[in-house]
Amino acid sequence: MDFPLRAVARALALSLLVATAPLAARQDGRAAEPTSAEQLAQALVAQLDTDEKLAQLLNTAPAIPRLGVPAYNWWTESLHGAMGSLPTTNFPEPIGLAASFDDGLVQRVAGVISREVRGLHALARQTGRTGRIGTGLDTWSPNINIFRDPRWGRGQETYGEDPFLTARMGVAYVRGMQGGDPERIDVVATPKHYAVHSGPESTRHEANVFVSRRDLEDTYLPAFRAAVVEGGAASIMCAYNRVDGQPACASDLLLKDYLRGAWGFKGYVVSDCDAVTDIRKHHHFAPDAASAVAAAMRAGVDNECNGATLTDTDGLAGPYREALARGLLTMADIDRALVRLFAARYRTGDLAGLRPLSTDTISPADVGAPAHGELALEAAEKSLVLLKNDGLLPLRADARIAVIGPLGDATRVLRGNYSSPQSAPPVSVLEGLRRAMPRAEVRHAAFGETFTDGDPVPTSALRTPDGAPGLLARYYNAAAVPPARFAPGELDAWIARTGFEAEPVVTRVEADVNSRSLDLAQVRDVHRVEWTGYLVPPETGSYRLGIGGFNGEMEFDGKPFVDLRGASWNSLPTMRTVRLEGGRRYPIKVTTEARILTGIGMLWKRVSETPLEDMRAVATDSDVLVAVVGLTSDLEAEEAPIEVPGFKGGDKTSLDLLADQQALLDAVRATGKPLVVVLMNGSQVNLAWAKQHANAIIEAWYPGQSGGLAVARVLSGETSPAGRLPLTFYRSVDDLPPFGDYDMRGRTYRYFEGTPVYPFGHGLSYTRFDYAPLQLAPARGGAGEGLRVRTRLRNVGERAGDEVAQLYLDFPDVEGVPRIALRGFRRVPLAPGEEREVEFALDPRDLSAVDAEGERLVLPGRYRVWVGSGQPGDGIAGQWAEFSVAQARPVER
Repeated sequence: MDFPLRAVARALALSLLVATAPLAARQDGRAAEPTSAEQLAQALVAQLDTDEKLAQLLNTAPAIPRLGVPAYNWWTESLHGAMGSLPTTNFPEPIGLAASFDDGLVQRVAGVISREVRGLHALARQTGRTGRIGTGLDTWSPNINIFRDPRWGRGQETYGEDPFLTARMGVAYVRGMQGGDPERIDVVATPKHYAVHSGPESTRHEANVFVSRRDLEDTYLPAFRAAVVEGGAASIMCAYNRVDGQPACASDLLLKDYLRGAWGFKGYVVSDCDAVTDIRKHHHFAPDAASAVAAAMRAGVDNECNGATLTDTDGLAGPYREALARGLLTMADIDRALVRLFAARYRTGDLAGLRPLSTDTISPADVGAPAHGELALEAAEKSLVLLKNDGLLPLRADARIAVIGPLGDATRVLRGNYSSPQSAPPVSVLEGLRRAMPRAEVRHAAFGETFTDGDPVPTSALRTPDGAPGLLARYYNAAAVPPARFAPGELDAWIARTGFEAEPVVTRVEADVNSRSLDLAQVRDVHRVEWTGYLVPPETGSYRLGIGGFNGEMEFDGKPFVDLRGASWNSLPTMRTVRLEGGRRYPIKVTTEARILTGIGMLWKRVSETPLEDMRAVATDSDVLVAVVGLTSDLEAEEAPIEVPGFKGGDKTSLDLLADQQALLDAVRATGKPLVVVLMNGSQVNLAWAKQHANAIIEAWYPGQSGGLAVARVLSGETSPAGRLPLTFYRSVDDLPPFGDYDMRGRTYRYFEGTPVYPFGHGLSYTRFDYAPLQLAPARGGAGEGLRVRTRLRNVGERAGDEVAQLYLDFPDVEGVPRIALRGFRRVPLAPGEEREVEFALDPRDLSAVDAEGERLVLPGRYRVWVGSGQPGDGIAGQWAEFSVAQARPVER
């Protein structure tokens, strides 16, 4: 009885400490002030033994029951929407949010995502599943890497190619996610991937990136500095690659000199998943695992994401134990990291003592609220970029419209990557047009089989065995309680030995096939799910049908249909073409085994065996054709095992549209009918053909759950577009340096010397704007100390619209500085005839450039400043002005 009593006594002592530590003694009798999160964390860490400490260093931190500390998983994703067991709100992919040129919008979006992340955490507290991915009060977002090359498959996750725009959007996201109190953070934001990281995906684990001091300071670090210094980001994720020979997660330059030195970062650093393992395994920077973890921790990494946690693998803390035994790490190193981690949990309210528990201020009911969906539609509308319009748009209210192309009726494409399969019912362009233009005649011509196929089968096409909408789901627990940890490689063998219970522990109706177990407290982390019912197609025709994800099987019409038990993560869906009769009930059964990690979905696509003929048929009686073409985030993706024409390993090998899409556009041109091209994508596509031949082009990105309705509202004229390109749209990869070369010469609008198809910052409107001459007001010490730039902006058109006023600097003629650089933007709504003053305040950092040695300074000499609708050029509304700086002024890193 001695040990249990001693444990109880220790737990009571700690509870008293936590209860009283926040109160600092006061002599005046007034209410005491709470102490810091760090003091609470230090008190907690002092109670831990060595084994408990080491287990907390991985992304899956086990519970410490004797101290009342629940399990915690640091792996939470919410790039443009929370991801969990409940339907969350899906916003446009970050590249689309960047196109809004509206950092206030991004902050509001992040605030909604933060609220939904907290709601999912509250759900996990209710079900006891806090140790699983997607349940924490931190998030591994935003991605503020610079999208320097259009081939990178993950560029869609970023805010584009410009350091200034990326910095402003990153700061906005951090502030929206974390809230306004740095000591009481709603959800910890984690800007990533620090640093100098933007592909290729195929080499990311072993790449040694050499970068000049100028490019490091000028391009790759400014957004991270802003996120930390201005945004107050409480966490940072270090990248996979090496930078000048040192792994990013063991880099003295990045983690010591810049992050904790020059920028004064006080938060915690988490590694990208398996980046610490890469230090030994792929970079060969350390001889063994103990040396690798020591190198990372001594450089400043506090929390290791290890991919083996996905299968609850045991022994992952072993390298830390060995590093301690060999003197590679000290207990002070371990404690320092743990204090940073536990301090974050106190700040968010995951641990009591500094603020109420998160469950006292939020609930699962906050996830997917109607107001959040309204913001998703607003964000989608603001992300759209009108690239060309010869007067065809807006369309007549009673127009006869033919929607064509593989993405016209698509819904999966709207979500982009790093998004939850569950969100509000997605709205395709086809459905959006039917909603937004009720007087129009909107018809559709199906496309042929192609690589972009695969949309979630909607609830409207599914019936349970007794005829209700959806499918009947049965959850079967593993026949024994899974151990807390499995020996390496033991999970599959354990499941084979143990099997699953004969009777389901939960039976319920679900809307579709999806991984949903985290809302069920009685379902174990190892379980089997079986969905049964009927597929009822709305019309007769050819369909591609199958499942996507991994570790699943599908039966169709009583026969085996698809087997994904050997599929790789991030593969394209596995689909077969079948002929279906409209209204007929086809028996279906989908099963999956959840082996800690889950991921399954049932997909389909209505296709045509004669797509060009079908297009010509609908074109005959149509006034305009709307071709919805582009890519999907399954093709351009993260380290994907995909190799099809134009794509390899997640990256692109060409900027051209897929050949079957280009053939469709060529056939449309031959009909002579007016053509609107709507492009969905996360990266640049060669638009030279469309620029020459289409009547109008809308860049829609991956616009989120309401993307199709947003596109339709722009096509109808209900919304005037105002988005701007956050990327330079090139003609060919042949116009660019090699993908793996991180030198910025010849890249992005700041250094590209060719002629783009469409430039960074370009975007049209349904109205027109004029700019008054600029007024410049230097700071008291001269322009080198700061400059205010004012103009008056007027809507001289006949309808309301937003203008995006952009400020660019043209620097003194010094070798290596950008030819021009964005240093300010404002999105301004104006009614017809309305006029407003627009002001930009430029500080020395805004006015600075970087010399060849990597020193940032305000250069002496003559500057030009432009404020206008885009980059200066022919036909662009805007004004120039000039000013001079008398002498150089250094600017801190």
